[in-house]
Amino acid sequence: MRRVALLTGVIAIGALSMAVAGFQTPPQTPPVAQIEKVKGNLYEITGGGGNTAAFVTDKGVVLVDTKLPGWGQAILDKVKTVTDKPVVQIINTHTHGDHNGSNEFFGTSVEIVAQEKTKTYMEKLGPFKGDKSVFLPKKTFKDKLQLGTGKDEIDLYYFGPAHTGGDAWVVFKDLRVMHAGDAFAFKASPVIDADNGGSAVEYGKTLQKAATSVKNVDEIITGHSMVRRKMADLQDYADFNNDLLAWVKREIKAGKTSDQAAMEYMVPAKFASKGFSALTQGPLGIKNHIEVAYKELGKE
Repeated sequence: MRRVALLTGVIAIGALSMAVAGFQTPPQTPPVAQIEKVKGNLYEITGGGGNTAAFVTDKGVVLVDTKLPGWGQAILDKVKTVTDKPVVQIINTHTHGDHNGSNEFFGTSVEIVAQEKTKTYMEKLGPFKGDKSVFLPKKTFKDKLQLGTGKDEIDLYYFGPAHTGGDAWVVFKDLRVMHAGDAFAFKASPVIDADNGGSAVEYGKTLQKAATSVKNVDEIITGHSMVRRKMADLQDYADFNNDLLAWVKREIKAGKTSDQAAMEYMVPAKFASKGFSALTQGPLGIKNHIEVAYKELGKE
């Protein structure tokens, strides 16, 4: 199969870099966020780590992810430009500090929701230990959870391990919009946190379940990309990851080491033509992805 060369330039991946307590980088000083209307009463706030969704309901504002530590006020300032309602609920898509780092800013009266495994992973992190445990999720779910009703309904789904072992998919039902968190962060080889349940072997399968199980969604807010995606892009991403796993298995069968495989990998032309690339910079690039796959498959 003809494959094109790896992307050699630096790919902007926001705050997805490794730190001891999770995937986290220092906040910008001063924090600068931007807000954009997605649809109806749903907004996207960018900057400071993962993309935050702000959903204005009858009862108040529901946030999806709270960015890096120190970004709470920047988020709130942007929310105040579109509504006077208070923040009443936070949904954390996964365990990383660039998505839940400002939970504490919003206080203990705000209900925090996450997939049950995400809470378990968060409990191991310093920012949520001791008296900070009050900023852990108060409500969890296993496979699916409905929050709100009617035009304010939010459906939470879990389809299996991908970026982490507890990635939540957040669907704003009436608006036909989904927040995918870092399970679909950008159109590139995914970052996998194996220490917190992420899986190279299961990634494509999980994406496939999301692509086929979630109905009536027109637009996807990704974990980090500045561009919102379509469900067709999610299907392409599932295919891309399944193709990558199949390629790794062929490399293993050929007797290649993970280092050799990482040097040889090139994005197939059929995916490169759709804008997919391989992360080549830093410790979370394609080399890490392939190493995780090798370990899961019992080859290293």
